[in-house]
Amino acid sequence: MTSLDESAKLASAIDHTILKPDATYESILTLCEEARQYSFAAVCILPLHVERARRALDGSQVQVCTVVGFPLGATHTESKIAEARRALADGATEIDMVVPITSIKSEDWSTVHADIRGVTDAVHHGGGIVKVIIETCLLTYDEKVHLCELVTKCGSDFIKTSTGFSTGGATVDDVTLLRTHVGPNVRVKASGGIRSREVALKMLAAGADRLGTSSGVAIVTG
Repeated sequence: MTSLDESAKLASAIDHTILKPDATYESILTLCEEARQYSFAAVCILPLHVERARRALDGSQVQVCTVVGFPLGATHTESKIAEARRALADGATEIDMVVPITSIKSEDWSTVHADIRGVTDAVHHGGGIVKVIIETCLLTYDEKVHLCELVTKCGSDFIKTSTGFSTGGATVDDVTLLRTHVGPNVRVKASGGIRSREVALKMLAAGADRLGTSSGVAIVTG
């Protein structure tokens, strides 16, 4: 594979991301301009910026992704559904939701299942795709496997490693684990701590289909 081919492959997998609370309107527009220039898969931004990003990306193939229940997942399912519906109405096409970590740790799997199912169904009804953020750094091996099963059962489109706001980000081992245990119709998004071309390529080799990173330009330009 040539360097140009490798860069194009990386770009097509990147969700170009700004989720910092102090991101300005100008920084969101710059993010969108970079996403156009490098043909990234999507921009991933906070809900408040969705409509602005959609206008900035009008006419491009770059998708608008936003987050729901972010970053802790500790809001009611009804609130997450309302967030998702508003985001879709504003122009988002991809929703990254955070599962209720507190319910996982309390072994309240029925609540976790209902949460993933509720948001997934709402997003699909609105014509979008949903990525389920499970925050791997806070979970045991068995919890990760169980979540793979639930995400598959709920018909979600992606399982995603991390928010980038907890104690750790994506690892090759976790990407491999998720790829191994989700069903064939579920893709894997690695996110958190992916800042170099070398790490990005390792994540793709381990089975990631998407990469959430704020370092997209540096990654594709080497």
